[in-house]
Amino acid sequence: MPGSTFQTNPYDLDKLLEDCHRGILQLPEFQRSWVWDEDRIKSLIASVSRAFPVGALMTLETGGEVNFKPRTVEGAPPDAKQTKPNALLLDGQQRMTSLYQVTLRGKVVETITPKKKKVRRWFYLDIRKALDPSADREEAVIGVPEDKVIRKDFGREPVLDLSTPEKEYAQLMYPVSKVFEWDRWQDAFDQYWRGDEHEQIRDDFRSFKRNILENFRYYRVPVISLDRSTSKEAVCVVFEKVNTGGKALDAFELVTAMYAASGHELRKDWFGDDVKPGRHQRFKETHRPADSNTGIIAEVSNTDFLQAISLFYTRDRRRQAAAAGKTGKELPAITGNRQALLNLPLDAYKQYEKQVEAGFVKAARFLHMLHIYRIFDLPYQSQIVPLAAILADIGDAWEHQANREKLVTWYWNGVFGELYGSAVETRIAKDFVEVTAWLQGDPAATTVTETMFRADRLKTMRMRLSAAYKGVNALLMKEGAQDFRSGQKFDHTVFFGENVDIHHIFPQEWCKKSGMKPVEYDPIINKTPLSYRTNRIIGGVAPSQYLAKLEKGDKSNPPIEPARLDEYLRSHLIKPDLLRRDDFKGFMADRQNRLLTLIEQATGKPVYRGDIAEEGEDIGDDEDAVAGDMLAPA
Repeated sequence: MPGSTFQTNPYDLDKLLEDCHRGILQLPEFQRSWVWDEDRIKSLIASVSRAFPVGALMTLETGGEVNFKPRTVEGAPPDAKQTKPNALLLDGQQRMTSLYQVTLRGKVVETITPKKKKVRRWFYLDIRKALDPSADREEAVIGVPEDKVIRKDFGREPVLDLSTPEKEYAQLMYPVSKVFEWDRWQDAFDQYWRGDEHEQIRDDFRSFKRNILENFRYYRVPVISLDRSTSKEAVCVVFEKVNTGGKALDAFELVTAMYAASGHELRKDWFGDDVKPGRHQRFKETHRPADSNTGIIAEVSNTDFLQAISLFYTRDRRRQAAAAGKTGKELPAITGNRQALLNLPLDAYKQYEKQVEAGFVKAARFLHMLHIYRIFDLPYQSQIVPLAAILADIGDAWEHQANREKLVTWYWNGVFGELYGSAVETRIAKDFVEVTAWLQGDPAATTVTETMFRADRLKTMRMRLSAAYKGVNALLMKEGAQDFRSGQKFDHTVFFGENVDIHHIFPQEWCKKSGMKPVEYDPIINKTPLSYRTNRIIGGVAPSQYLAKLEKGDKSNPPIEPARLDEYLRSHLIKPDLLRRDDFKGFMADRQNRLLTLIEQATGKPVYRGDIAEEGEDIGDDEDAVAGDMLAPA
């Protein structure tokens, strides 16, 4: 029967901190830097001073399969770096580093104030407040500047001066840096407060020592110790499930650590350094419009990038196995799942990194071609991974019209089939294999053959987060929708320069006054891309009224001939006479059919127009619909 690969034991806090100081306990090199703010440090000190639990730690015994490059806890002496650690701290870095910095290290601590200012602080315990049972213990923890003087009136008037030991004694302020070695400080304190008249103050300190300081000395921390036989996958699961320092650590962090053991700095590849921007910055800048902060692939993550590389590497392994005569289940899977990332060799990463980066850059061009310019309007972030991998694989072949048309069809089927919303790892791998084969003459990919868009789905698409909702908006711009006011098509220059967003055609204010509910007027059928200035003219009046305003013009906008305005409306798949008659029901039915035809053209197949209802109940999202009609910033 297999035994457990871990054990849980309580450890003395001072022993753990001493191990950090000596380098016996270190961190995996990839762990993020220590960034706890001042208030969290105070809260941690307060909890330990009251012997309250602060959570378990998790360590990994060194020398096993998971060979992380170690680094010492921040602030540890140089000698600690020469020590080979017995264990690495997987979970609890922020807590242990904070406690080490404020207690054992004996030096000023760099931290961040609630106003997000970087400062240097010494921490003290107010003896009187700490002994007061009615006081909040966190208020007894005081942070003071590096010179140990708190001032007011813009630094002109000292409020609390602890710049010498004698001033600490006089103010009854105990330095947290002395919580494990109070004897010498107490001797000097007793000498300062000698005499029978100060007996009560000396008694107060003894009570403070028994009830507060001894909590530090005898504090025990539960530690889950993973032995060296723990697998890579188990360690990754540990990080995802129990890491408490903000963003969960992912496979990229583990791969970074493994590559570091071979001398390769994966984080530098991604984040760059002071000399050269990394891949992350290059992606942010890729096809970035002049008046936008980031490009469309700015949110491609480091794990996304590794996942695309893994698709190539695992396909190579499968091909090699097939060439060796293996068949069926003997053939390794083509995949980009977590385990595949953990097993991605450094040489495979180096082999494919440039090719895959080029694939992501081509993906940005592809999305712009579909009139998807903003991350906010991107239907699926996850669909970029197979798109980039496919484009990286086929190279310049994507520029041929026949291939490009198939890629566009696959993309829109993924969007309107809403296939990339969850459980996407299998879908990504299938599309990487099947779409590439389809481009070479094989049957269509299952993403294309499986998709079925329902006609009634248009009536339930009211949420901006819906991929299909965003897809309709992009299709309208791609088809040449022209702004009601200017008549300009929404290429990327006009899109950003005019603050284009999705707005109601029958304004929601008019709809509300007409007694309609959001479920009636909020669907994508009643929305279209318009510029900020056009939406201001539309306001909340009936369509017949705002069309008359557009035709009449004003000082800022020349009049528009009715026939030309009708052309603009038709470019949005709007039948002009229905809008001019304020025929909401007729408009909704007619435009639904026109949008369905547009989706059929994009997906290359008919939509389902039957009356068998889809399983489940649409819950809608009125707040989202309201947000969809908010004016864009000028």
